[in-house]
Amino acid sequence: MLIHPIHRMARMIKTADVDKILQKHHNDKTALISILQDIQAKNRWLPQEILEYVSEKLKIPLIDVYSTVTFYKSFSLTPRGKHIVTVCLGTACHVRGSPKILDELKNQLDINVGETTPDENFTLQTVRCLGVCALGPLMTIDDEYYGQVTTKIIPSILKKYKKRVQESDS
Repeated sequence: MLIHPIHRMARMIKTADVDKILQKHHNDKTALISILQDIQAKNRWLPQEILEYVSEKLKIPLIDVYSTVTFYKSFSLTPRGKHIVTVCLGTACHVRGSPKILDELKNQLDINVGETTPDENFTLQTVRCLGVCALGPLMTIDDEYYGQVTTKIIPSILKKYKKRVQESDS
């Protein structure tokens, strides 16, 4: 199996941190989704080793853990960036230019959809509709919405998030 370079440098949550999360949920296997959400919130993705650990600790078959993770789109089995960039490709956004927005983001971030930048700052993804069609083309970064986006304003939007990363790292 070929391992993407990002996997080699991606951070990994410690089992002691997973134990704290499991204790918070009283090691209750019915809280699996909440447990996985907490792990991902801390680590930004769900590594195989951690899923195996959760399976073992909760006495849940690993296949059931993976079924849960792969069923919900919010979970990620690959490293994700500190900031999630999402471009709406719904009909209204598409006819208003979202493919150009997506192409510009690919160029600016030097990644494709579903990938994370090597510095782990950005992950690029698409959705079929964000439900704010009147503001198209629309993109989000984390929980912030950017409507009527043009290719010209993308560099300044990304610069704001790059600055946030630099400030949080110092």
